[in-house]
Amino acid sequence: MPLDSVDIARALALIEDGRSIRYAANAIGAPVTTVHRAVRRFHETGQYTRRPGSGRKKATTHRDDRFLVSNILRDRQMTAVMIRNRLQEVRQVNVSERTVRRRLAEGNLGSYKPAKGPKLTQNHRRLRLEFARQHQDWTVNHWRRVLFSDESRFCVRSPDGREKVWRRPGERFASCTFSTREPFHGGSIMIWGGISSEAHTDLVLVENGSLNAHRYIREILEPHVVPYGPFIGEDFVFMHDNARPHIAHCVSLYLDTVGIYRMDWPACSPDLNPIEHVWDKLGRQIRSHPVVPDNLNDLRIALLEEWERIPQDYVQNLFESMPRRMEAVIRARGGNTRY
Repeated sequence: MPLDSVDIARALALIEDGRSIRYAANAIGAPVTTVHRAVRRFHETGQYTRRPGSGRKKATTHRDDRFLVSNILRDRQMTAVMIRNRLQEVRQVNVSERTVRRRLAEGNLGSYKPAKGPKLTQNHRRLRLEFARQHQDWTVNHWRRVLFSDESRFCVRSPDGREKVWRRPGERFASCTFSTREPFHGGSIMIWGGISSEAHTDLVLVENGSLNAHRYIREILEPHVVPYGPFIGEDFVFMHDNARPHIAHCVSLYLDTVGIYRMDWPACSPDLNPIEHVWDKLGRQIRSHPVVPDNLNDLRIALLEEWERIPQDYVQNLFESMPRRMEAVIRARGGNTRY
């Protein structure tokens, strides 16, 4: 950070009194090299500070800088190398990748990992807002009646996390900086699980084909959801999303037959389902293994073992966040939230 004239004058006074440059630098809280340059400049020019406009000429003009910013705002996932190459191609200006990053930083744009979430249509936002308003008066005790469930897919090799977007402060959850990509690498396993405030269901590995409505009834609802319901209470509510197997007519008929009440869940709302955080924790626990699973069999074993190690107090904290999630959706007018 440049020194102002007051700091330089203090440093010069100390040096003229016989103090060392290091002593003067410590006294004003500045690096020794900075003070040394300031003292040398004063002896050479008689000026405390550098003349305005002196120094190295910028490698880009204001028009070049505007070109960089406008291109990034059109495509938030461009890399610094890509925009540098475009600047050279269109405006014949050759600068370094570092210069590009500095110019974008001057435009208040930084490179960050994108927030993850689905792309929401106006109808999605409307339904999410309606749901949040309908449940904004629910207390934590109301939410404790719910069995939250979901499927997830775990892969042998996780994405490398290199995806980045350019955004300004306050734009983390803007639709233009969201990522909806879900890549899978090296083979994957689909799982199903359910959580309540007091415990969780068994983890189900969904293998040997895709999950259809009949498998959903036979392998998940009959052996896991129906027996688990009374554990929560006679008035328990079952939550599953709008995946095609869940909303099939035969599934609805089956749940009506066994007397299970379902929550009317808004589409594209993983941020409202606390089990999404459990999937994230499950993945982190597996990645913390001394030897990370590198084949499907080891991944199966790790998933089943780590599912049983999910702390129940962690799950209870997620249930306590439900009223705040409703408030966040209302504040976002149905848009994506930080959850």
